[in-house]
Amino acid sequence: MHETHPKLLWVGHALDVREPRAVIDAGITAIIDLAYEEAVAQIPRSLTYCRFPLHDGGGNPPEQLVQVLRSATGFLRSGTPTMIACSAGLSRSPTVAAFALAHHLRQTPEEVLTRIADVKALEWNSELWSDMEAAAERFRSECRSGMNT
Repeated sequence: MHETHPKLLWVGHALDVREPRAVIDAGITAIIDLAYEEAVAQIPRSLTYCRFPLHDGGGNPPEQLVQVLRSATGFLRSGTPTMIACSAGLSRSPTVAAFALAHHLRQTPEEVLTRIADVKALEWNSELWSDMEAAAERFRSECRSGMNT
């Protein structure tokens, strides 16, 4: 588990989600689980748990990617300490974290991903990144029209 924005956003992997003691100890109160390959985690009631099983690559449903951004940016906007996790914590979780944090901080996802790469290893997937760019544009359009802020 790696803190990517102080006291607000962490990127993690499946073991972090399935053994949440360190998550709770870090003060994290929400988990967004992107692991497609993993079983649904048994989470204590003290944590909010959202699961969006994504493939590590292209072909994820566009609406699901937009909903991931809605959820993650909503947690960030409300100041909820959040961890985004996938199976290995190398591709899906850093990508989603980069797009959500970029929206929150009004930066580019590339800038945020560079900061994430400074604190943890990652594997960039061009198909997933492209799909997230399309989802982020749709999400920004919703925000501009007042459907989501």
